[in-house]
Amino acid sequence: MEGVRGRTMETIKEKKKQTPSTTGLKISGAEAIIHCLLAEGVDLIYGYPGGAIMPVYDELYKFQDKLTHILTRHEQGATHAAQGYARVSGRVGVAIATSGPGATNLVTGLADAQIDSTPMVCITGQVGSHLLGSDAFQETDIVGISTPVTKWNYQITKASEIPTILAKAFYIARSGRPGPVLIDITKDAQFDTFEFSYEKCTGVRSYNPVPKPDISKIEAAAELINCAKKPFIVYGQGVILGQAEKELKTLVEKAGIPAAWTILGLSAMDTDHPLNVGMVGMHGNYGPNVLTNECDLLIAIGMRFDDRVTGSLDTYAKQAKVIHFEIDPAEVNKNVKADVTVLGNAKETLQLLLPKIKENSHEAWHNEFKKKYEIEFNEVIKEELNPTKDGLTMAEVIKEINIASNNSAIIVTDVGQHQMVACRYAKFNQTKSNVTSGGLGTMGFALPAAIGAKMGAMDREVVAIIGDGGYQMTIQELGVIFQHNLAVKIVVLNNDHLGMVRQWQELFFESRYASTVMVNPDFVKIAEGYHIEAKRVSERKDLKTTVQEMMASKKPYFLEVKVEKEDNVFPMIPTGASVSDIRLK
Repeated sequence: MEGVRGRTMETIKEKKKQTPSTTGLKISGAEAIIHCLLAEGVDLIYGYPGGAIMPVYDELYKFQDKLTHILTRHEQGATHAAQGYARVSGRVGVAIATSGPGATNLVTGLADAQIDSTPMVCITGQVGSHLLGSDAFQETDIVGISTPVTKWNYQITKASEIPTILAKAFYIARSGRPGPVLIDITKDAQFDTFEFSYEKCTGVRSYNPVPKPDISKIEAAAELINCAKKPFIVYGQGVILGQAEKELKTLVEKAGIPAAWTILGLSAMDTDHPLNVGMVGMHGNYGPNVLTNECDLLIAIGMRFDDRVTGSLDTYAKQAKVIHFEIDPAEVNKNVKADVTVLGNAKETLQLLLPKIKENSHEAWHNEFKKKYEIEFNEVIKEELNPTKDGLTMAEVIKEINIASNNSAIIVTDVGQHQMVACRYAKFNQTKSNVTSGGLGTMGFALPAAIGAKMGAMDREVVAIIGDGGYQMTIQELGVIFQHNLAVKIVVLNNDHLGMVRQWQELFFESRYASTVMVNPDFVKIAEGYHIEAKRVSERKDLKTTVQEMMASKKPYFLEVKVEKEDNVFPMIPTGASVSDIRLK
């Protein structure tokens, strides 16, 4: 086993050797798939083999010196790992699976990537083309199933289609607003031979991934910004995807505008920047939420006005003019009507905007955010970070991780209370540091996504923050961490409940805790079964030293922290309520 463990990550960087040209040679469809992946710069894929994809796996065996395949323990794990890799590396993640259940097990990851704009290409095997529609063994219409949750999909039935379709797949996945693409390939197309040639795709008819900026719209936006007395920026993941972090910071500092992040925008700016005022949304900070309904200009950059951000649309920012910087025209005026829409890549549009912006400070307006923060600090934050009660809080665990990592770790979160606490209290000083399931809210996301994040940024510490419920949905991916000796730090915040559901039951269902109590296994023993160093902390006196030990380790490390069972996450905007009605307790 030691011959396998530790081998992968040492050799991935060595696999970018020049592949001999196969242009003009007659090769099989399966071999063509490998050459297409290599031509797109792919050196790492996640997957699970099976009958209908066997020809491709046979070729992967032959190309081990150039292309690393990571055998996940479930196909869903492959998609989340590919997502984590894509989110931190900026490259297209790749996952591969067989037909039938292998393909359907990809659907959750596809849906997650679609709503969170993650570039991913999934390749599935399919039964032979002569069997299509016959209910053959492990035949499933994955193209029909995945159509609502992919940016594009296609079924290949002829080997000669492979180069053109895969080139198009990678182009569509990474261009404009990124997203997942699924390519289904029949088994006979994998076996058949054809004369191979490959040309990267640079455009698709009728597909305009990046709208050309309208200068008149940029001038109108600049005029509103320069005249505003209480401007407020809310930025999302579009800033990160567009590589516009520098431009955002320059705008914020030049115009003196307070800025808040959405859950996926987190880490686009340093969390400790004095003009970065916190998180908006259901469990966001008090000031950014309340003052959304007091600003005179709301500037949305690379965000889509999700319902968890806006609360009731009937009362959301009705007093304000709205500027929406957005790459996807489908998101404009979908939820919130914009007075000025600036279409295009955020980096390009902000670069055009900046020379037209006057310097400003808005000190009185900033003081309003400071006052609201003091209220939230006294009512919520102080007790969460420095609790007076005996039980450990989730927030103090995040605080210790911040300290031990010097705010430089990649934090990968699952879904639930721990996710909201981490997004509220994690500190970041680098972009692409927050990896979470935002729009779909997929429990089980974090562990495999942390695997991909680590492989996408081997020089950085990766910490997975997971609840005891979500952890058990993909716990089998510990096998990947063990097999490849990935120095992922896994922190399970264990309250023996499905915490977020329990909180809603307490607040809105008269404390009827239906099916939310968890009877959990011994998580430490399970981790040790995978030969991963593991510890459990239940007392405050042991927390700091154990977290420091974990962060100092150069190997995989599992830490279970027993936290308060009924520790609710506040502030909170009740479903359907206004952002002004945010509750502090």
